[in-house]
Amino acid sequence: MHKILAQIIEAKKTRLKVLRDNRDSFLSLAKKAPVVRDFKQAITREGKLSLIGEIKKASPSAGVIRADFNPVEIANIYQKCKVNAISVITEEDFFKGKLSYINDIKKAVNIPILRKDFIIDEDQLLESRAAGADAVLLIMAALDQAKFERFYNYTRELGMRALVEVHTEKELRRALNVGVEIIGINNRNLSTFDVNVNLTHKMVPFIPLNVTKVSESGLENLKDILLLKGLGVNAVLIGTAFMQALDIEAKVKELHIDA
Repeated sequence: MHKILAQIIEAKKTRLKVLRDNRDSFLSLAKKAPVVRDFKQAITREGKLSLIGEIKKASPSAGVIRADFNPVEIANIYQKCKVNAISVITEEDFFKGKLSYINDIKKAVNIPILRKDFIIDEDQLLESRAAGADAVLLIMAALDQAKFERFYNYTRELGMRALVEVHTEKELRRALNVGVEIIGINNRNLSTFDVNVNLTHKMVPFIPLNVTKVSESGLENLKDILLLKGLGVNAVLIGTAFMQALDIEAKVKELHIDA
C-alpha cells in the first residue's frame, strides 16, 4: 500500500472504536435518514459533462487550501451554479474534514451528496447513511477484493451509490469484475501525489459504455475539461481549483461547460 494512504488508514483505524461502540445509534439514525438522492442519475446526462463540486479544507499535499472555509456557504454557491452533485471530504486528520458537514449541507441544498473518505470498515457505510450521504467513495487501493465486494454490496443495500476509485488498470479490472456502475479515475498518484490527467485518457477506453466515468484530481482549466468530454467522460470532480479561487462562483461558471 502507498505510504501516505497507509498513514491515513492507520489514523482512521484509531477512530473506528468510537464508531463501533455507537453502532446501534447509527443504525437508528440510518433508518430515519432523509430519502436518498440518485447520485448516478445526477451525474449521467447523455451528451453532457456533469460537474461534481468538492468541499475540502485541506489536503496532505497542499496543507490548508481554504482558510476562509464555510461548507454550507460553498454548497449554496455550487447549487446556484447548477453543479450536479457535491463531494464532501469528511476525513479528519489529513483533510480537516467532519462528518457533520454532510448533515448541514443536506439541509441546505437539494442535490446529491457524496461522502469522500477512506472507508475501511462496514460501519463507516452505516455511518455515512446515517449522516445523510447519497453516495460513498470506495478506494480500490485501500481494499482487498473480498472486502471491496462486501462493502459495495452493503452500500447498495443501504440505498446509496458507490463511486469506485481506481488508479491502475489492474484496479479497474477488479472493479469491473463486480459490475460496478460508477468508476472514478483518480489522476493523482498515491505514492508521490503527483497529478497526471493523461491517466484518464489512458483508462477510459477500457471502461464499458454503460458504466459512468468520472475523472478526479488535477482538473483546473477549460482545455482539460473539453478534452475529457470528447473522450466520453460523464463527469469531472473538481475541488482544489474551486477551493483556491478568490471567487468560487466565477471559477465554477468557467469550468461547468454543460450547466
